Amino acid sequence: MSDTQTGDPGLIDAMGTRHEPAGPSARIVSLVPSITELMFDLELAGQVVGRTGFCIEPRDKVRKVAKVGGTKTIDVAKIRRLQPTHLVVNVDENPRPVVEELRRLVPHVIVTHPRGPADNVALYRLLGGIFGRQAQADVLCERFARAWNEVRYATRAWPRQRVLYLIWKSPWMTVSEDTYISRMLATVGWESWAPPGIARYPSVDLTREVLANVDVVLLSSEPYSFGERHRAEILELVPEGSGTRVALIDGAMTSWYGSRAIRGLEYLREFRSRTGVVAEE
Repeated sequence: MSDTQTGDPGLIDAMGTRHEPAGPSARIVSLVPSITELMFDLELAGQVVGRTGFCIEPRDKVRKVAKVGGTKTIDVAKIRRLQPTHLVVNVDENPRPVVEELRRLVPHVIVTHPRGPADNVALYRLLGGIFGRQAQADVLCERFARAWNEVRYATRAWPRQRVLYLIWKSPWMTVSEDTYISRMLATVGWESWAPPGIARYPSVDLTREVLANVDVVLLSSEPYSFGERHRAEILELVPEGSGTRVALIDGAMTSWYGSRAIRGLEYLREFRSRTGVVAEE
């Protein structure tokens, strides 16, 4: 649909497409792990017919849903056989050429692109509105607002810290300020450091100079699964006396939007209080 078509004026996705409310016969394929989780929290389990192999939450329920490849390696033929009425995709996670191919097969393609934690409210309302789950979306909005206000209040006096958030190895890669992850980290006073440039996920040389100029190095559990041996490897590079901390962090809590963001805000507040300076000395 184009954004000139009729429909609920609030049901507009990240591409500006206006969507009509769907009936109970909607068949949904989600190509975004965090949104698959959100679909179940919106009580849409009976209408989700397809998901990627990376859509692993909620574990006890998604195993009943057919897999259609990965977020990047999407099996178009499997999706065709499922005959979905709605496909949910994300600007960052799914390759545009494949999504455009799927537009010819699926009547309604819903494009998402939350750029920061506050965008989750609109996401809840968009999907809740399309699939007749407004009441469930309202509950999520209330829970998010409560978590958002609590984290802002609890961290209001915490000093800003510079953070190097690593997502990959060989090469080492980080996140720029213009990412959902960085905006999540900013809710607890952590400012993402990245090399100069326009790349949103740039590679970085882990020199002693770089490590000495950040307060915390965070090793994410995804997309690369960092562990204690990687933490020990980086600690060997940290200049003595720099005070730089190195910690492992649950990447789903920083990068998954949707309903996970509510838990993510709570997690980050507790995580920083354990791993970083939270009060002026």
